[in-house]
Amino acid sequence: MNSILYPLKFEPIYQYRLWGGRKLGNLLSKPLPGDEPIGEAWILSDRTDHASQVSEGPLKGYTITQLMNEYPHEVMGKLENRFNHFPLLLKFLDCKEVVSVQVHPSDDQKKYIPKGDTGKTEAWVVLETGNDSRVYAGLKPGTNEQNLREAIQNNRVAKRLHSFVPNVGDAVFIHSGTVHTLGGTVVFEVQENSDVTLRLYDWDRTDPKTGKHRDLQVDEALACIDFDQVDIGPVPPVVVPHHPNTEKLFDDEHFIVWRTKSESNFRVGFTDEPRILVCTDGSGKLDYNGNDYGIHKGDVMLLPAVIGQCTCKPDDQITLLEIAIPATNLSTKLS
Repeated sequence: MNSILYPLKFEPIYQYRLWGGRKLGNLLSKPLPGDEPIGEAWILSDRTDHASQVSEGPLKGYTITQLMNEYPHEVMGKLENRFNHFPLLLKFLDCKEVVSVQVHPSDDQKKYIPKGDTGKTEAWVVLETGNDSRVYAGLKPGTNEQNLREAIQNNRVAKRLHSFVPNVGDAVFIHSGTVHTLGGTVVFEVQENSDVTLRLYDWDRTDPKTGKHRDLQVDEALACIDFDQVDIGPVPPVVVPHHPNTEKLFDDEHFIVWRTKSESNFRVGFTDEPRILVCTDGSGKLDYNGNDYGIHKGDVMLLPAVIGQCTCKPDDQITLLEIAIPATNLSTKLS
């Protein structure tokens, strides 16, 4: 099938965050703006206020929103009737300081979700760590609404949170309803296409831009917490049969993520389904339709469904995340 679409790369959208740093400038080729702390780079976003733009080729300047509207079948394939917007939001986070203690509602907690949005389940892959790196994921057993509220009021929230020191390569799954935060680390994040965050606690700090404390949503956050989400640690990767260089990191109803580290050629993509590639180390080329499309550390590349499978050719060695959007009763297995 002839199509105007090809492997699509996107411009990162940098976001000021008071807890951010400047390390994303080492990960992405696009220079950081100004000298303020940049906490997030949105690398694939179909949000009304922040829509990713194609960075190369004949469709340069097109937003993912335009592509979804003009080429729904070519982009989404067998998933085209399931989503009005691209269903995932991808980011790199530079958490120089610890992020606010927060929770995200689940899809069915409509009371706490703005119209047109969803809940938020997310996951992280740790890319860099430092001496002060820590991930807070889930509560400590025995924590309930009353003693957590008391801990917030007494500035002792950390005593109620489970935490661990992360290692580079760790995969951490944060189901909606899980209390979480992290600091001293750079991570890749995949999540539902949602911007709903309910802050429980912000370490009693002020935003230098406003001179004020950021807003908290304590009552709403407490209402959305799943108090059974305790002692969350890294997810053990699962080696994919017949693919010794590939491991599955996450397998959720919202996204499936594999990681391949290879010096030799390997196949990516899938028939009639979109796939997303994120290069976290090294570089290579994607061979599609007789043309090579370069992919380097920090790049995100959308493979529209119409492309199907193609070959990734590492320049030396490449580490590549491949992300699928699950569909009920539809295969999303690597072949």
